Amino acid sequence: MKQISESSRPVEVIAEVEVLVVGSGPAGLAAAVAAAREGISVLLVERYGCFGGVISQVGVEGIAWYRHEGTTDVEGIGIEFEQHAKALGGTYKEPQSKSEALDAEMFKYVADQFVQEAGVRPLLHCMVVAPILEGHTIKGVITESKMGRKAILAKIVIDASGDADIAHRSGAPCVKLPKDEMLGVTVMFSCSEINKARFMEYVRANPSTYGDWDQNWNIETTGKEDHLFSPYLEKPFQLARQAGIIPNNIKSIGGTWSSITDAGEATNLNLVYMTGYDCTNVWDLTNAEIEGRWQAILAIEALRTYLPGFENAKLRNFGMTLGVRDSRKIISDYTLSEHDVRNQACFDDSIGIFPEFLDGYGVLVLPTTGRYFQVPYRILVPQNVENLLVAGRIVAGDKTAHSATRSMMCCTVTGQGAGVAAAIAIKENCTPRMLKIQRMQQALVRQQVRLF
Repeated sequence: MKQISESSRPVEVIAEVEVLVVGSGPAGLAAAVAAAREGISVLLVERYGCFGGVISQVGVEGIAWYRHEGTTDVEGIGIEFEQHAKALGGTYKEPQSKSEALDAEMFKYVADQFVQEAGVRPLLHCMVVAPILEGHTIKGVITESKMGRKAILAKIVIDASGDADIAHRSGAPCVKLPKDEMLGVTVMFSCSEINKARFMEYVRANPSTYGDWDQNWNIETTGKEDHLFSPYLEKPFQLARQAGIIPNNIKSIGGTWSSITDAGEATNLNLVYMTGYDCTNVWDLTNAEIEGRWQAILAIEALRTYLPGFENAKLRNFGMTLGVRDSRKIISDYTLSEHDVRNQACFDDSIGIFPEFLDGYGVLVLPTTGRYFQVPYRILVPQNVENLLVAGRIVAGDKTAHSATRSMMCCTVTGQGAGVAAAIAIKENCTPRMLKIQRMQQALVRQQVRLF
């Protein structure tokens, strides 16, 4: 492999803060706001032009679609995101649950408000490319942007990148499944010019349930989910394959819809699920984006032909970027396990709770019986690197645990936990690894988090 050598050069420091958060999805946004609410200086860095991650950039609306009668839900910043968006008219009734579907465009503004009201310093259009290390201690990051190559220094860094980019490049051990075992990626899209009344009439006459997922996607449930309504679409695509509109070898088209507005917009079409891509590889990312958009156009043609109410449907927009479910996860001193998330695990270092909701690797469990597990602080602390925490879908866990912790609302739990832990560590003048758990938990309770 050819290589070049870069010459040494000075890099300007453009900011110094107590806590630096990298990535602004549900985890990073929660981490930044939580840390700032503890009265310390926080900088939130985002590579795109808006905060919100999978919500505002990918277009996923269902932050709590797991919520049903009997669910014991999280408490804390994640619920605030949902409630504040609703107060601003930025939600729709989520069709399959007792939750709100977030308007992805409006959430860009909602996220701005959270950042500004908490006193977080924002930095958009800035890509973090490398850590700054002294031995095994992280001191900040190197960035690339329109301003060129710059540095940001921080006492503690929180990696909410989604792919453990900072942890991995800092030397923290990480794991990644083989490409053919990873959860799939999605190009989200939306359509306009839907006849809502006609479509909803069809849905009422042809109701689908979670039991239908098993018939087409080989999904294991507990059985209690099977009779519940699901906004699932498969028949139009089966007919389209028979008619040659969709090639028979394309099995990745099929999935769910969410909000249908009174203006005739289907704003959350999760209908393209493609496997075999490693999203830490830019060649795979490139291929998945292009393939996904092609498949989305095939899906729209199938909907126009075979789904009542979609006869005049037109593409409204694609998500800004690919929806990713799976890549690197850190190795920590504790790995959250399948047994933990299925058996109401309790932990002395709990940073919050999450309902027994599993969605991934062929398993679907909905939290309809009040069961939940506690989320331990240890899964946020990577090995071999000091003053670094992680949050979101990169926390330490096995495959089944990941099917829970990757969920957006659980990402807000780990994000808020990381943000508060970073703030308390700075106040106590210790590393996150040496943090007194009780002090952190007291601060989380003040922030309206349920721990046990």
